[in-house]
Amino acid sequence: MTSTSRDRDLRSQLETLTTEAYRPELADVDRLPTPEIARLMNAEDATVAGAVAEQVPAIAAAIDAVAERMARGGRLVYAGAGTAGRLGVLDASECPPTFNTDPARVVGLIAGGPEAMVTSVEGAEDSPELAESDLAALGLTPVDTVVGVSASGRTPYAVGAVAYARRHGALTVGLSCNRGSALAAAAEHGIEVVVGPEFLTGSTRLKAGTAQKLVLNMISTITMIRLGKTYGNLMVDVRASNEKLRARSRRIVAQVTGADGEAVERALAATDGEVKNAILVLLAGVDGPTAARLLDEADGHLRAALSRAGG
Repeated sequence: MTSTSRDRDLRSQLETLTTEAYRPELADVDRLPTPEIARLMNAEDATVAGAVAEQVPAIAAAIDAVAERMARGGRLVYAGAGTAGRLGVLDASECPPTFNTDPARVVGLIAGGPEAMVTSVEGAEDSPELAESDLAALGLTPVDTVVGVSASGRTPYAVGAVAYARRHGALTVGLSCNRGSALAAAAEHGIEVVVGPEFLTGSTRLKAGTAQKLVLNMISTITMIRLGKTYGNLMVDVRASNEKLRARSRRIVAQVTGADGEAVERALAATDGEVKNAILVLLAGVDGPTAARLLDEADGHLRAALSRAGG
């Protein structure tokens, strides 16, 4: 296929995508006062949550499958290009401080590598082979999950990542913002959040990006809830890597146990700052090593560990 015919084929594909549709009613938006433009954008953003809500059953089914694999030691891998890739990297990078996960357990891959986080890497998104190479470097296994993320649902890097993962027995999820996408079709779990045409034609960092962020938040957060990384809505596996998080750790232990500040400090000192362990020390009346053992036996689930201890 010549470059001219490839370009013609790509244009025809883009013309079918809702995310690329032109909105003539906004043709004079640049002539409006700034407050009116802001109101219009805000009204557009308000529709995103509803579009995500329509996909909750599909999102929930994917999450349950992801959590089951991760409970067996699997990894969660996001793969995308451009904004979609950056959002995946962002979500992955926030899991260690929020849920005390090993950085290797939730991984974000972006077409073009780390450089692509801050600058465009020419042609990277068009290469399914690059996605295959990136996943091969991770040593993908059948207990891993690969989530391909692409607003259009046609990005070769994301589709290629899902296709490669599926061939190697990994769980696959395809997240896009167009119906009937190649990405959803390639994955076991297809999630298509149709947010409609963008405020700026084709600028999928807007509503599509917001939708992808919301869904990725749900995937990682609810998966971690299923894995016992929370107690109720408290982040009991938080990694206290700075003063703010150390203060949050102390507050969480106090909220769960009702203990005073001195008792909380002693419990955290006895458990190397581990919040779940400190809660066990206070509620079950055990020492630090016993708390660690109980949590290990309960696969990290605090409620189950408290039950084992009779707390």
